[in-house]
Amino acid sequence: MLHETVIVLVAFAYLGVLFAIAYYADGRADAGRSVIASPYVYSLSLAVYATAWTFYGSVGRAASDGVGFLPIYIGPTLMIALWWVVQRKILRISKQNRITSLADFIASRYGKSALLGGLVTVIAVIGILPYISLQLKAVSNSFTILVQYPQIVMPANVGAQSIRQDTALWVALILAAFTIAFGTRHLDAAEHHQGMVAAIAFESLVKLLAFLAVGAFVTFGIYNGFGDVFARAAARPNLRAMLTPLDGVAGSYSSWAWLTILSMMAIMFLPRQFQVAVIENVDEKHLNKAIWLFPLYMLAINVFVLPIAFGGLLRFPDGSVDGDTFVLTLPMAEKHEFLALLVFIGGLSAATGMVIVETIALSTMVCNDLLMPVLLRLRRLRLNERRDLTGLLLGIRRGAIVLILLLGYLYFKLAGEAYALVSIGLISFAAVAQFAPAILGGIFWKGGARAGALCGLSAGFAVWLYTLLLPALARSEWLPTGLLEQGPFGIELLKPLQLFGLGGLDQISHAMIWSMIANVGAYVVVSLCVSPSADEHRQASLFVDVFRQTGEGGGARFWRGTASVPDLYSLLARFLGTASADGAFRDYARSMGLNWPDERLLADAELVHYVEVQLAGAIGAASARVMVASVAKEEALTVDEVRDILDEASQVVVYSHKLEQKSRELESATTELRTANERLTELDRLKDDFVSTVTHELRTPLTSIRALTEILLDTPDVGAEERKKFLGIIAKEAERLTRLINQVLDLAKIESGRGDWAAVQVDMKEVIADTLAAMDQLFREKNIKVEARLPEKVSTVTVDLDRMIQVMLNLLSNAVKFCDGVNGRIEIALAERDGSLRVDVRDNGRGISPEHHEAIFSKFHQVGDTLTDKPHGSGLGLNISRQIVEHFGGRMWVESQLGTGARFSFTLPTGATS
Repeated sequence: MLHETVIVLVAFAYLGVLFAIAYYADGRADAGRSVIASPYVYSLSLAVYATAWTFYGSVGRAASDGVGFLPIYIGPTLMIALWWVVQRKILRISKQNRITSLADFIASRYGKSALLGGLVTVIAVIGILPYISLQLKAVSNSFTILVQYPQIVMPANVGAQSIRQDTALWVALILAAFTIAFGTRHLDAAEHHQGMVAAIAFESLVKLLAFLAVGAFVTFGIYNGFGDVFARAAARPNLRAMLTPLDGVAGSYSSWAWLTILSMMAIMFLPRQFQVAVIENVDEKHLNKAIWLFPLYMLAINVFVLPIAFGGLLRFPDGSVDGDTFVLTLPMAEKHEFLALLVFIGGLSAATGMVIVETIALSTMVCNDLLMPVLLRLRRLRLNERRDLTGLLLGIRRGAIVLILLLGYLYFKLAGEAYALVSIGLISFAAVAQFAPAILGGIFWKGGARAGALCGLSAGFAVWLYTLLLPALARSEWLPTGLLEQGPFGIELLKPLQLFGLGGLDQISHAMIWSMIANVGAYVVVSLCVSPSADEHRQASLFVDVFRQTGEGGGARFWRGTASVPDLYSLLARFLGTASADGAFRDYARSMGLNWPDERLLADAELVHYVEVQLAGAIGAASARVMVASVAKEEALTVDEVRDILDEASQVVVYSHKLEQKSRELESATTELRTANERLTELDRLKDDFVSTVTHELRTPLTSIRALTEILLDTPDVGAEERKKFLGIIAKEAERLTRLINQVLDLAKIESGRGDWAAVQVDMKEVIADTLAAMDQLFREKNIKVEARLPEKVSTVTVDLDRMIQVMLNLLSNAVKFCDGVNGRIEIALAERDGSLRVDVRDNGRGISPEHHEAIFSKFHQVGDTLTDKPHGSGLGLNISRQIVEHFGGRMWVESQLGTGARFSFTLPTGATS
């Protein structure tokens, strides 16, 4: 039995596991071994987008609109494909400026405006309260339903509950404690919440596994697979229309379009998404993995939405069970206690993950961009005189966390009961979509002005309040319902749901059309009409041209004034604590090549900017600017001076790019020169070897000729027979010498590239026949039998005719020289295959050992004088032949074993050009 005590104990045990994971991750981070420095953890943390809305509400929307739930997940998939362009730029800007929150980002872009940061914070808090209340409602309702097991009773029928039984209140307080424990340990909001991120990544896995488990159970346990579920749904007229997009109850074109746009903006600008995607990011390259892994997660967690929705509608046809609860009530109806408990834990994961990250993000915004700018300007508080403000800052953030969660609980009690989960979430989506013009315009358009952003956000938020929040309160009977039916003061054109007579649209599409017209229109028109200040010019350049900046010091060139190192150090210590201030100054000194405090630092623009950036990580950019100005006397820059600085910076960037290009060209030239030098060195070595080899080859016949000539001269009485024998030897050696000289000249022509070759279409069959005819007399003298296997017709090859005759002469002469002395035999074969001709010349000589196959083609191959050390081949002829064949795109090789003769082969491409 699922007793209330069991459910509570399991829930607390699960929260204890989260606590242990967060504690472990923080410990690892303190030891310098981060567990979140992984693209997989980063991608899973992004899945905080899948809240209780996804876990419960998607099924509820599918139960009423069919495939109409899809735009909420199509949008993020489309948007994340653009992240390498948009999100990477936001990431780079945030890292360089130590941005702490969404409000801080917008305030920093528009001249570090405290007013703009405060407005963004107010919009975010009010806009996200419905979303937080959604999570509390989901957990409260699921708990209320589960404790009624085995009966299935909807929360509306349970009756009034005491404070002790008010699950939503207790969940809010417990999550507040958990968030305070792991969300406000460090003062620097720009630092990473390692424990929180690790816990959120784990929760993403839990909720995915729980949803897949219940989806598989419904699809394959209750029914017989997807086909069975959809077939049963199609058989019912009231369910058949849900399977068709953009038809009937599935929604209109405008609804799909605006829901897709809303979700595209939500994945970027929900405070919790900005927190995990930007503030908690440790490596820009993690985007590469997230771009495909996050959409895969979205696909996995939505694959069973329709089967569960249709399964619930088929199981509870009377409508007594709310579609938002099908994920939980279907296992309960089938008496699967463990699965029902797992679903509850999955829903708890989805809700707690969102609440924890959202409240951390909002509390940072409340502290840094709403309260601190106000408190620092209240002189009666004398904050400037307090030596340590770290306790105050942490207290504000912790108090903000509790307050935000209690306000979310209050909204749940006031208006949450009147809407389904998805409808509540869409109200918040529409609120954060108001940030899109100011952010996207701010990072791509330098003309965006602070006044334009203020007017745009104010106008868009006002329309959101009027068209979405006001109807929510009216339907909850906290405001007169007449406002919706007749409009204020009976003016029908001002009806919140049909503003200016625009009807026929769903509430979200209607609100988004008017709010975006007001927002974008005011932002653009006002920005074009006003003259931006010097601060705005500076920040616009730093944001729009972020990829042309270097490091975190890009803003230092815009500061001019005087300051002292002790004052800057004291300022940093008051807000970060002495230990953190010491560490920051040591890091800065180390980057300047100094050892602080033994060596003095210069209070220049670089140090002032560095201190401001460090402060911005703790109290936000706007407050940091105010505090630095309190200890440093800054000389205000005019707009023209900022423009001049920007022009100089642009020239420096252009010159830097040119210098980098020249450096690359110089490096390339140096590499080529080094390669050429290595080639020259190799050529020198080869030249020496070549000269040595040629000298040796020529010396042998010369020595023989000289010796025999001296014998004939010194012995005039040599007989006629002996003289004839000596003269014959001399003639042979002279012939050998002539042949070697010709080979050397041919090789020189080939390697020098001065060979005057005429490439023409040549029939190799005719070349072989002509060569055999020319050598016929030699074959007869040597008693060598020649067999030629030539096909009737072959394709031509594009070669030099004389060179190919030279190749054949070399191969045949080589075969004649090493044929068997008694029964010499040479076989010649010509064949065409796979676009090339192959010629084989085989002899029946002593053969060549495999280790000498390549050596015989070397132009430095030494020809020995005895049978044992004399490999097959002679002089330079084989090397020349191989080079000729390779010049025309062919290949030459030898196949042989000792005692089996040798077969020299070469191929040439048919129809090739030289």
